[in-house]
Amino acid sequence: MSNRIYLVTGAAGFLGSTVCRQLIAKGEKVRAFVLPGDKAAAYLPSEAEVVYGDLTSKDSLEHFFDVPADAEVIVLHIASIVTVNPDYSQLVMDVNVGGTENIIALCKEKKVSKLVYCSSTGAIPEEKTGSIRECNGGIPIDPDRIRGCYSLSKAMATNLVLKAAGEGLNACVVHPSGIMGPDDFAMGETTKTLVEIINGKMPAGIDGSFNLCDVRDLAYGIISAADKGEKGECYILGNEPVTFKDFTRLVAEESGCKKMKFFLPIGMANFMAKIMEKKAKKSGKKPLMTTFSVYNLARNNRFDSSKASETLGYHTRSYRETIRDEIRWLKETGKIA
Repeated sequence: MSNRIYLVTGAAGFLGSTVCRQLIAKGEKVRAFVLPGDKAAAYLPSEAEVVYGDLTSKDSLEHFFDVPADAEVIVLHIASIVTVNPDYSQLVMDVNVGGTENIIALCKEKKVSKLVYCSSTGAIPEEKTGSIRECNGGIPIDPDRIRGCYSLSKAMATNLVLKAAGEGLNACVVHPSGIMGPDDFAMGETTKTLVEIINGKMPAGIDGSFNLCDVRDLAYGIISAADKGEKGECYILGNEPVTFKDFTRLVAEESGCKKMKFFLPIGMANFMAKIMEKKAKKSGKKPLMTTFSVYNLARNNRFDSSKASETLGYHTRSYRETIRDEIRWLKETGKIA
């Protein structure tokens, strides 16, 4: 019997829980790190050993890393705070950067076999034309070229992992793009948007594009990175870009909802987002749209996943298949009629 154990942070999240399910389906031992009070933990497989704690507390991580001396330990660090608010947030930095520092320190101390850090395509500097590729060879990402607090925090954390790899830690990085698909018990932003489109609560879209991957394909890529990823290397896990228009057309075809007919030009959307952000700061409420979310629709969203395909065997299914499966799950769980 294998003495290998996977330590998965962010295990109650959309991507983390899918990783846990795929590992358990393969017969692997999984220890899931979950923030106390996270209701989505109830949907984790019963075979997973759940440990509650906070990334910002090294003491709470100690128990998570407390494994038998002869165990082969593989750490999949997926946890982070995701936000579309572009403003600096100390909490985002504490969790995404400070939490990663704590993970790296314990990986070194406990002499783990492998660390896979789940970064983001947002942590890679944008190129205005052509396809965007990984920052390779341990070269640090230039933080000045990154936009938005979340992406900046992921870039800084990525640099910490690459630095640790350069110092000898067996660690690699994956850069997923957006996430969608079935079994999103945490109800992330993309799933909420999908529900709003189907229920007719989003009267207009934005004339831009995004890059989304099926969560099942991303989970496969992360697990494969644990098996095949090379020390100090980064791997983009992306898909072909899709326009908001084409995305909503597919949603309408698969769900039977009304087609969205109006799409705001990027300039108008950005103008409106600035007004919404100002009003939100005064009211303390979350804005319906942010300049960062508009930027993500306006930017170059063409990412080159060829390295992950060649090295990790990573692949993506069609948007139609993912949308169909997610709609089926939303209906089965009563989230849409």
